[in-house]
Amino acid sequence: MGEVFLAEDTRLDRKAAIKFLPADLARDPERRQRFLTEAKAASALNHPHVCIVYDVGETEDGLPFIAMEFVEGQTLDALAKQGPMEISRVVQIAVQVADALDVAHSSRIVHRDIKPDNISLNERGQVKVLDFGLAKRMLQESTEDLGNTA
Repeated sequence: MGEVFLAEDTRLDRKAAIKFLPADLARDPERRQRFLTEAKAASALNHPHVCIVYDVGETEDGLPFIAMEFVEGQTLDALAKQGPMEISRVVQIAVQVADALDVAHSSRIVHRDIKPDNISLNERGQVKVLDFGLAKRMLQESTEDLGNTA
């Protein structure tokens, strides 16, 4: 749903990933809202295995953008194409992804687009879950919905 570019944060002297909503999609109010929902969902999470959102805004031309952590490494998709992985490595990756999703679900956020392209591993092999573009924030349940009686 967006185009991602590598950028340099000159104020903090670090790399960043900038995701832009393409101009043709930026004209659609529903797409713009979905893009903002992604930023809100990801920024609501503070977890070592969830990509950090630095900022959200619009260019002078009106294109929405999300500035986020740049993860130096490769996607799980690219890693899997290199050949079979040791079972212990697969388990390590799965546990980290599950941990990230658990914190999201605890915040009532459902990712809805988990796939190898949206899982990145940094140079130390640590997982970062990316792209909350299809994320949905679930409504808060009442105690009655949980079957509790107070």
